[in-house]
Amino acid sequence: MKIVVLKFGGTSVGTISRISNVANIIAKFRKKKYKVIVLSSAMSGVTNDLISKSKKISKVFSDSEYDVLVSSGEQISCSLIAGKLIDKGFKSRSWMAWQIPILTEGKHKFSRIVDIYKKEILKYLNSGGIPIIAGFQGINQQSRITTIGRGGTDASAIMFAKFFNAEKCIIFTDVKGVYTTDPNKLKSARKIKVISYEEMLEMASLGAKVMQPHSIQDARLNRKDIEVRSSFINKPGTLITKRKNIINNKIITGVTSTQNDAKVTLVGVKDRPGIAASIFRPLSENSINVDMVVQNISANGKETDLTFTIKLDDLNKTKKIINENKNINFKKFLFDKNVSKVSIIGVGMITTPGVTFRMFQSLAKQKINIQVISTSEIKISVLINKKNIKKAIFALHKEFKLDK
Repeated sequence: MKIVVLKFGGTSVGTISRISNVANIIAKFRKKKYKVIVLSSAMSGVTNDLISKSKKISKVFSDSEYDVLVSSGEQISCSLIAGKLIDKGFKSRSWMAWQIPILTEGKHKFSRIVDIYKKEILKYLNSGGIPIIAGFQGINQQSRITTIGRGGTDASAIMFAKFFNAEKCIIFTDVKGVYTTDPNKLKSARKIKVISYEEMLEMASLGAKVMQPHSIQDARLNRKDIEVRSSFINKPGTLITKRKNIINNKIITGVTSTQNDAKVTLVGVKDRPGIAASIFRPLSENSINVDMVVQNISANGKETDLTFTIKLDDLNKTKKIINENKNINFKKFLFDKNVSKVSIIGVGMITTPGVTFRMFQSLAKQKINIQVISTSEIKISVLINKKNIKKAIFALHKEFKLDK
């Protein structure tokens, strides 16, 4: 059976006319003799509106009820897509997670798919039907609705491609594909034809908003190629695949930046074994992700200055946790909201010397000061003043010839 999984994002189904366009795209794949499984997000703006309502009800709105609430958005879009396909003469129906079912485990708001019951969907496909499935949601062992995190419909589509051994998995969105950098910040940004899972994972983690990082990780673990393309333009997008499938002479694949970081510094921390764990353990327990970390030991070896970055949204919670932490002593607690992380990503840097020097030199020429540095095998990230983002992106994009 030749199966294709098509996922449509919120902007792709944002209006009735766009839903009609989605139905036309689905129809084209049917004409190519594919059995089509469709995953849909909620219409753009719907999920945010539902979250806003939950916040007005309570500052500590129940996580389990949150999942019930926000998962309702996909039910609307799925029904509308199925309705349009029926209007066009196709056999179609909407499916909620509990009707399949899609089994998940983990906490509410952040669950992961562990199993998909295939029997009813396969039966429906074989009868000529087009199932329109609510992405972003599942059901746990307690028969409660769960959600898979923002952007979870991508993860749902990838898992359906895995369980149904789909020939293709295509993520339809409002952009033409993955770009060398944000085209809204740099007009010379170029669409990338093919990118590795590892590079895409780094780019998604470091600011590229095309896909969520955990969705890329799921695709990588399950070795499922993904194409990201626009639902508004009938042109090839970007293929995300294994490294060995890529022939590329570029050292650097892309440049990313963030807008929502904060830098935290604890000055004069009493240095002793386990002090870092004492600081970071309560942050981890409160789901605060710590990214770049720098530690400077004083000359006498008795004190240390510890600097790290977090998401700006977590700053107030972080301040409260640290100030209430009786296991640590420090002289000053500093924070900076006016910072951004700029990163270069590329598997080519593994075998190419001098990449770090070229990055730092190009920023120095623009008089951009580097505050914190973080590296991995295929990326280098630096923390800079937020006002220098565009200047840094331009300099790095030009230095590594990404516009050619």
